Amino acid sequence: MKTIRVLVAYGTRNGSTAEIAEWIGEALRERGIAADVRAAGGVKDVGAYDAVILGAGVYAGRWQRDAVRLARRQRARLAHRPVWLFSSGPLDSSAAAGDLPATPAVTRLADRIDARAHVTFGGRLTDGARGYVARQILQQGRGGDFRDPERIRAWARSVAEELREGAGTVVI
Repeated sequence: MKTIRVLVAYGTRNGSTAEIAEWIGEALRERGIAADVRAAGGVKDVGAYDAVILGAGVYAGRWQRDAVRLARRQRARLAHRPVWLFSSGPLDSSAAAGDLPATPAVTRLADRIDARAHVTFGGRLTDGARGYVARQILQQGRGGDFRDPERIRAWARSVAEELREGAGTVVI
Protein backbone atom coordinates (compact mmCIF):
# COMPACT_ATOMS: atom_id res chain seq x y z
CA MET A 1 0.00 0.00 0.00
CA LYS A 2 1.30 3.44 -0.95
CA THR A 3 2.19 5.82 1.84
CA ILE A 4 -0.15 8.79 1.90
CA ARG A 5 1.70 12.12 1.84
CA VAL A 6 0.04 15.14 3.43
CA LEU A 7 1.18 18.73 3.55
CA VAL A 8 0.20 20.61 6.69
CA ALA A 9 0.77 24.25 5.79
CA TYR A 10 0.11 27.18 8.06
CA GLY A 11 0.11 30.94 8.21
CA THR A 12 0.97 32.46 11.58
CA ARG A 13 2.01 35.75 13.06
CA ASN A 14 3.03 34.84 16.60
CA GLY A 15 3.62 31.07 16.39
CA SER A 16 0.39 29.70 17.84
CA THR A 17 -0.89 28.35 14.52
CA ALA A 18 2.52 26.83 13.79
CA GLU A 19 2.26 24.80 16.99
CA ILE A 20 -1.25 23.67 16.05
CA ALA A 21 0.10 22.54 12.67
CA GLU A 22 2.86 20.58 14.42
CA TRP A 23 0.28 18.83 16.64
CA ILE A 24 -1.71 17.93 13.52
CA GLY A 25 1.41 16.60 11.81
CA GLU A 26 2.30 14.47 14.84
CA ALA A 27 -1.20 12.98 15.00
CA LEU A 28 -1.10 12.14 11.29
CA ARG A 29 2.31 10.48 11.59
CA GLU A 30 1.04 8.43 14.55
CA ARG A 31 -1.58 7.06 12.14
CA GLY A 32 1.01 6.10 9.51
CA ILE A 33 0.60 9.14 7.27
CA ALA A 34 3.71 10.93 6.01
CA ALA A 35 3.11 14.54 7.05
CA ASP A 36 5.27 17.52 6.21
CA VAL A 37 4.58 20.62 8.32
CA ARG A 38 5.64 23.83 6.59
CA ALA A 39 5.03 27.55 6.74
CA ALA A 40 2.65 28.51 3.93
CA GLY A 41 4.96 31.28 2.78
CA GLY A 42 7.67 28.73 1.95
CA VAL A 43 5.48 26.32 -0.02
CA LYS A 44 5.95 26.68 -3.78
CA ASP A 45 3.98 23.66 -5.01
CA VAL A 46 1.57 21.14 -3.46
CA GLY A 47 1.87 18.71 -6.37
CA ALA A 48 3.91 16.11 -4.47
CA TYR A 49 1.19 15.63 -1.84
CA ASP A 50 -1.89 13.42 -1.84
CA ALA A 51 -3.77 15.79 0.46
CA VAL A 52 -3.36 19.19 2.10
CA ILE A 53 -4.33 20.62 5.44
CA LEU A 54 -4.10 24.39 5.37
CA GLY A 55 -4.57 26.60 8.38
CA ALA A 56 -4.10 30.14 9.50
CA GLY A 57 -4.52 32.47 12.39
CA VAL A 58 -7.49 34.79 12.09
CA TYR A 59 -6.74 38.44 12.61
CA ALA A 60 -9.60 40.97 12.47
CA GLY A 61 -11.76 38.40 10.71
CA ARG A 62 -9.16 37.55 8.05
CA TRP A 63 -6.78 34.66 7.57
CA GLN A 64 -3.06 35.33 7.83
CA ARG A 65 -1.93 36.39 4.36
CA ASP A 66 0.66 33.67 3.62
CA ALA A 67 -2.03 30.98 3.84
CA VAL A 68 -4.38 32.95 1.60
CA ARG A 69 -1.63 33.49 -0.95
CA LEU A 70 -0.76 29.79 -0.98
CA ALA A 71 -4.39 28.85 -1.57
CA ARG A 72 -4.70 31.34 -4.41
CA ARG A 73 -1.40 30.33 -6.07
CA GLN A 74 -2.13 26.62 -5.85
CA ARG A 75 -5.89 26.79 -6.40
CA ALA A 76 -5.92 24.46 -9.42
CA ARG A 77 -3.84 21.78 -7.72
CA LEU A 78 -5.75 22.07 -4.46
CA ALA A 79 -9.02 21.53 -6.31
CA HIS A 80 -7.77 18.08 -7.39
CA ARG A 81 -6.88 16.63 -4.00
CA PRO A 82 -8.53 16.41 -0.59
CA VAL A 83 -8.11 19.63 1.38
CA TRP A 84 -9.06 20.44 4.94
CA LEU A 85 -8.89 23.91 6.45
CA PHE A 86 -8.44 25.10 10.01
CA SER A 87 -8.48 28.50 11.64
CA SER A 88 -7.11 29.53 15.00
CA GLY A 89 -7.88 32.63 16.85
CA PRO A 90 -10.72 32.98 19.31
CA LEU A 91 -9.23 34.23 22.56
CA ASP A 92 -11.91 32.61 24.67
CA SER A 93 -13.46 29.16 25.14
CA SER A 94 -15.94 29.52 22.26
CA ALA A 95 -14.01 27.20 19.92
CA ALA A 96 -13.98 24.43 22.51
CA ALA A 97 -17.69 24.90 23.28
CA GLY A 98 -18.82 24.05 19.76
CA ASP A 99 -18.20 24.35 16.06
CA LEU A 100 -17.58 27.92 15.03
CA PRO A 101 -18.25 28.87 11.44
CA ALA A 102 -15.47 30.02 9.18
CA THR A 103 -15.22 33.72 8.44
CA PRO A 104 -16.90 34.75 5.17
CA ALA A 105 -13.54 35.10 3.43
CA VAL A 106 -12.47 31.60 4.50
CA THR A 107 -15.84 30.20 3.41
CA ARG A 108 -15.32 31.68 -0.07
CA LEU A 109 -11.80 30.26 -0.19
CA ALA A 110 -13.07 26.83 0.90
CA ASP A 111 -15.64 26.90 -1.89
CA ARG A 112 -13.05 27.87 -4.51
CA ILE A 113 -10.76 24.96 -3.67
CA ASP A 114 -13.57 22.53 -2.81
CA ALA A 115 -12.28 21.96 0.73
CA ARG A 116 -13.80 19.01 2.52
CA ALA A 117 -14.18 20.73 5.87
CA HIS A 118 -13.17 23.63 8.05
CA VAL A 119 -12.68 23.71 11.80
CA THR A 120 -11.87 26.57 14.18
CA PHE A 121 -9.54 26.04 17.14
CA GLY A 122 -8.92 28.43 19.99
CA GLY A 123 -5.97 30.73 19.74
CA ARG A 124 -3.11 31.87 21.92
CA LEU A 125 -1.91 35.36 22.63
CA THR A 126 0.82 35.75 25.21
CA ASP A 127 3.43 38.30 26.22
CA GLY A 128 5.79 39.19 23.42
CA ALA A 129 3.11 39.01 20.71
CA ARG A 130 3.74 41.26 17.73
CA GLY A 131 1.35 43.92 16.53
CA TYR A 132 -0.38 46.93 17.99
CA VAL A 133 -3.76 45.24 18.37
CA ALA A 134 -2.18 42.19 20.03
CA ARG A 135 -0.41 44.40 22.55
CA GLN A 136 -3.68 46.23 23.28
CA ILE A 137 -5.50 42.96 23.88
CA LEU A 138 -2.76 41.84 26.24
CA GLN A 139 -2.85 45.16 28.13
CA GLN A 140 -6.57 44.65 28.62
CA GLY A 141 -5.87 41.27 30.21
CA ARG A 142 -7.63 39.30 27.48
CA GLY A 143 -4.69 37.18 26.36
CA GLY A 144 -4.04 33.55 27.18
CA ASP A 145 -3.87 30.13 25.60
CA PHE A 146 -7.27 28.82 24.52
CA ARG A 147 -6.03 25.96 22.36
CA ASP A 148 -7.13 22.41 23.15
CA PRO A 149 -4.33 20.09 22.01
CA GLU A 150 -6.42 16.95 22.44
CA ARG A 151 -9.30 18.33 20.36
CA ILE A 152 -6.79 19.31 17.67
CA ARG A 153 -5.18 15.86 17.68
CA ALA A 154 -8.58 14.15 17.61
CA TRP A 155 -9.56 16.20 14.56
CA ALA A 156 -6.28 15.27 12.84
CA ARG A 157 -6.86 11.59 13.63
CA SER A 158 -10.30 11.83 11.99
CA VAL A 159 -8.69 13.31 8.87
CA ALA A 160 -6.14 10.49 8.91
CA GLU A 161 -8.88 7.88 9.10
CA GLU A 162 -10.73 9.47 6.20
CA LEU A 163 -7.55 9.45 4.14
CA ARG A 164 -6.74 5.86 5.06
CA GLU A 165 -10.21 4.73 4.04
CA GLY A 166 -9.30 6.04 0.58
CA ALA A 167 -11.99 8.70 0.61
CA GLY A 168 -11.32 10.26 -2.76
CA THR A 169 -7.55 10.66 -2.70
CA VAL A 170 -6.67 11.90 -6.16
CA VAL A 171 -3.20 12.85 -7.30
CA ILE A 172 -2.66 14.87 -10.45
